[in-house]
Amino acid sequence: MTPSTSSPTPSCSSLTPTRLSGSRLDIGRAHGSQHREAILASIDVYDRLFHDLAGLHWHEARRDAERFLPMIERRYPAILEELDGIAQGIGGDLADVLTLNCRSEVSLTRAGGGCSAFSLYHAGRQWLAQNWDWRADQLDHLVILEIQAPGAPPLISVGEAGMVGKIGLNANGVGVGLNAIRSATCGEGLPIHIALRAMLECETLDAARQIAHDGVCAPAHFLLADGSGQAEGLEVHPGQPGTITPARGVVTHTNHLVSDTATHWVEDFPKPDSWSRLSRLDALVEQLLDGLGMDDSGADERGTERGTASTAPNESATLDAERLFDLLGDHTPGEDSLCRHFDPSVAEAERMETLFSVVMDLTDKVLWLRHGKPCQTTHSMRLVPTAV
Repeated sequence: MTPSTSSPTPSCSSLTPTRLSGSRLDIGRAHGSQHREAILASIDVYDRLFHDLAGLHWHEARRDAERFLPMIERRYPAILEELDGIAQGIGGDLADVLTLNCRSEVSLTRAGGGCSAFSLYHAGRQWLAQNWDWRADQLDHLVILEIQAPGAPPLISVGEAGMVGKIGLNANGVGVGLNAIRSATCGEGLPIHIALRAMLECETLDAARQIAHDGVCAPAHFLLADGSGQAEGLEVHPGQPGTITPARGVVTHTNHLVSDTATHWVEDFPKPDSWSRLSRLDALVEQLLDGLGMDDSGADERGTERGTASTAPNESATLDAERLFDLLGDHTPGEDSLCRHFDPSVAEAERMETLFSVVMDLTDKVLWLRHGKPCQTTHSMRLVPTAV
């Protein structure tokens, strides 16, 4: 794919972290009032997408989203107060904010995603990195939330205005990434973005893992890791998630299901580029590991035998956020490219671009963010979750 842009390249400086604390209602109100214009614009974007993808008008999408209220109230009632606070902050209705936070379950499991994510353990450090690819008209509706909620560790979430959580980490070193999965499956459990926020509030990886095992409404891939070096891919759905364990200290994922558990229960409909991007991502990570001199052994759940090499990990080899952003900024001809740009040959409803990239050092509890495409800027915003 030849890089070309359809929108101005943003600067990370155009995104300012929003610090939120107090009661759940206080957090929501501050989120809503400070990002009112972006939230209302985001609702407009999804109003159009719901109609284009599912033939739904916004009032019909609101009605669909209401069915998720009992699931949230049963599993994570505290977040409902925050959602209500966001609605108050924008001068709108709870139903509008709920619909925005349930946008995947309402219809967008029918949309193709383009995110590429990986976790990597090297020299005593656990890394988690990904590109988030979505509609270019959401580029200016992104927010950085630094949240100190009652009874939860401080956290950072990078995502869309008006949504309570997406990709990020907390002060305990628990981090999570996301890959969308296109599927018609939707059942009982927490909505995807509510589950992501719940994970970010967990004290431990085990507690975050339990969120997935208790069920998520619609299929997705959560890449979960912590600063101690634990990592796993969780292909969530209303039943028990499929698990992808590290090989060579690595988990990689794009936008199709690979675990036996998930593929047995869920039928997904990925775009063909998901397989080619995964192959490219695997190849790039293998090259990186070879350069670091890491041991090559084991098999992953895809059944790919990695072989065995005599080399031991090179503890002195340098691995930093810059190298991982370089990997995420990869451009390969055709559909293999990890960094996604405007492609006029793709139908508008299917057109995805990389809107932000993150690299997390979960051992040091640091997140670096590049707003826009990682190939177009060398400036990264450094974020650390601390008490607000």
